[in-house]
Amino acid sequence: MRTGVPDEDPAAGQPGAGSARGRTRGRLFDRLVRLPPFLWLAAFFLLPFAITLKISLSEPATAIPPYLPLLDWRGGLDGWSAFLEALNFDNYLTLAADPLYRDAALGSLTYAGVASLILVGLGTPLAYALARAPSRWQPLLVALVIVPFWTSFLIRVYAWIAILKPEGLLNLALRHLDLIDAPLTILNTDAAVIVGLVYAYLPFMVLPLYAVMNRLDPTLCEAAADLGASPSRVFWTVTVPLSLPGIAAGAGLCFIPMVGEFVIPDLLGGSETLMLGRVLWTEFFSNRDWPLASAVAVLILAIVIGPVVLFRDSLRAGEGEAP
Repeated sequence: MRTGVPDEDPAAGQPGAGSARGRTRGRLFDRLVRLPPFLWLAAFFLLPFAITLKISLSEPATAIPPYLPLLDWRGGLDGWSAFLEALNFDNYLTLAADPLYRDAALGSLTYAGVASLILVGLGTPLAYALARAPSRWQPLLVALVIVPFWTSFLIRVYAWIAILKPEGLLNLALRHLDLIDAPLTILNTDAAVIVGLVYAYLPFMVLPLYAVMNRLDPTLCEAAADLGASPSRVFWTVTVPLSLPGIAAGAGLCFIPMVGEFVIPDLLGGSETLMLGRVLWTEFFSNRDWPLASAVAVLILAIVIGPVVLFRDSLRAGEGEAP
């Protein structure tokens, strides 16, 4: 017999039924939220890398596109078989045998490594000063660090040409101060490349390090000072060790793009400045050897994989130590 009481859901009275459905919906929502980043990486990293890797296994040709083989989709399995058999590792053997590419790789690592060390030395005290500044001044100081990004990167590099050339602003100032008798040769040297790299990537070093230092517990430094530690000892024994994740993150953010830098060594370095970015540009645009240029691009990626992994681990360590 039906009564006026509505039928009850059999699962409603079971303990945990609602929470189980909630967990299922939560997992589904979590997967949907994670899907767009994976699609983005697949479309704009994995697919271009697969195309670059395929071209690096091809041979140059006077055609459009300037490489062979090309996959004939209408050939079926025979077309795929012929396509795969035509691929080879000759371009990578060329990179290994030709000292030009070895020297370019070593040059890129040297310039990026030296510049990263200088950036750590300059960025650490600068970030510390920002983190210890009065709170009302910190937004303005951080904005001053970001201000260079408001100007075109290319224009800023060209400005350094006007500063470093023999008749430029630097030599003019040094001569007016009677510090030199003849103009210094700085432009088109290794020193000019290092100066350009340090200037261009200093904000990338300061900002992540400032973010870490700004979250440090100030009572730790106060406790060290109460125990008799001098300010310099507090900095080296308390602040710097706790800031290592930020230092690693900043160094990684700078080192990785500097390995493949092209604009700075091309404009500020001399003809003897060898970096992989310049070699890549020459092979791609001057020699029109797309397969060899693609092999250089894959080499750059292989070089920066290590710093990328270290950068990821430092971020995880920083998140784990964050209060």
